[in-house]
Amino acid sequence: MVLGLLILALAAGGCAGRNTPTPTPTKTPKTTVTEATATPAAVQAEQTPRPTNTLVVQASDTPTPATKAPASNTATPATPTGTKTPAGTPLPPGRLKSPEYGMQAFLWWRPEVAQRDLELIRDAGFGWVKQTFAWRDIEGAGKGQFDWERPDRIVDQVQEHGLKLIVRVDSQPQWAGGKYPENGPPNNMKDFTDFLTTLATRYKGRIAAYQVWNEPNLNVPGRSEWGGRPPNPAEYTQMLKVAYNAIKAADPATLVVSAGLAPTTRKDDVAMPDIDFLRGMYASGAKPYFDLLGVHGAGYAVPPSTDPAVVAKDPKLNNNDPSPEERKRIYCFRHVEDMRKVMVENGDANKQVAVLEFGWTTDPRPDSDYHWFAVTDRQQGDYLVAAYNHAARFWTPWIGLMSLIYMPNNDWTKDQEEYWWSIIEPAYPELKLRPAYVLLKNMAK
Repeated sequence: MVLGLLILALAAGGCAGRNTPTPTPTKTPKTTVTEATATPAAVQAEQTPRPTNTLVVQASDTPTPATKAPASNTATPATPTGTKTPAGTPLPPGRLKSPEYGMQAFLWWRPEVAQRDLELIRDAGFGWVKQTFAWRDIEGAGKGQFDWERPDRIVDQVQEHGLKLIVRVDSQPQWAGGKYPENGPPNNMKDFTDFLTTLATRYKGRIAAYQVWNEPNLNVPGRSEWGGRPPNPAEYTQMLKVAYNAIKAADPATLVVSAGLAPTTRKDDVAMPDIDFLRGMYASGAKPYFDLLGVHGAGYAVPPSTDPAVVAKDPKLNNNDPSPEERKRIYCFRHVEDMRKVMVENGDANKQVAVLEFGWTTDPRPDSDYHWFAVTDRQQGDYLVAAYNHAARFWTPWIGLMSLIYMPNNDWTKDQEEYWWSIIEPAYPELKLRPAYVLLKNMAK
């Protein structure tokens, strides 16, 4: 169902990316929790010291072997273009290693949870963390009235853990208009650029990249990413242009990433296919105003090597979507290649792509719009690892950052779709790793 796809896009980035208040925690005693092991054939009990946790491995959490995908669902990837940068070779300005490894996290409200999750990200060998800096949470009291307590702490914590920070900037405050509380462009764009100038000046040299807005190609009633207005690539391009100029004037060395676009087959006032929106951005002159192209790469029901042409033709893999066949290529991870093709067609091949959100859900709820493409816990981990491996093998040198979803918000419950995308159980101080985290930690990078 197309509607289900739109909800997916929002779960994978829209509302889930915003900071949600959580109660101040109370001190708790050490807690015994369960950790999965990356060795399916054997389970070894181990004690890993943590400030408030003791980790115990139990057989019930051992990953089971992944189900082999049908042969008809996979295709041999095309021969990669380009070669890897030799080890030790300095990267040119604005270029990342291909790929670089990131996770989206929720560090805003609880410093002790942020501390734990940043340790987990670092210990997994990942170098980047993505965090939303919602405009309304920083300058919500009024223009020029800033609350830096949480962003200061987050920037400090990320730096202490030796990680790079990419911040997503959107979610205008009430005083800026933009159909608040919807996420929408402000009535006066200078208010946004003033905020970005102040933000980038304060954290010059400490925020590695800025994502300018999120999924502006969606206008789902009640959960719009564009202020309740139809998607408009020309309007977004104007925002991107002024945001890029403001950020670069304050911090020339930081990277500006265009908004991640939602993969959708719907084309009307509610949504625009990401590939059409991107073409509209180039037609509106967006090319000089981003360092990396932001994309989203949900994997749906198939392994990451699956050919988009296969899912477009198979009703089982596209949920009987009645859309034209070319639009149904979105139902797999390699749809990212279609977005890259648009870049090449517009003479933008020298830039890299940042996959700002990607993952697989394990949603078991029969009535959920996500259940039709749910995978097992072990498959979730295997597919995430395979996605990084596919990119390293076939997308070098044009792939840059790949930021998976999620290191979760600990307030999520099993009734929320975001819960089932996460790579650990949403809980604190209990720590229960899902197979995905362990497999990602152990994969070669």
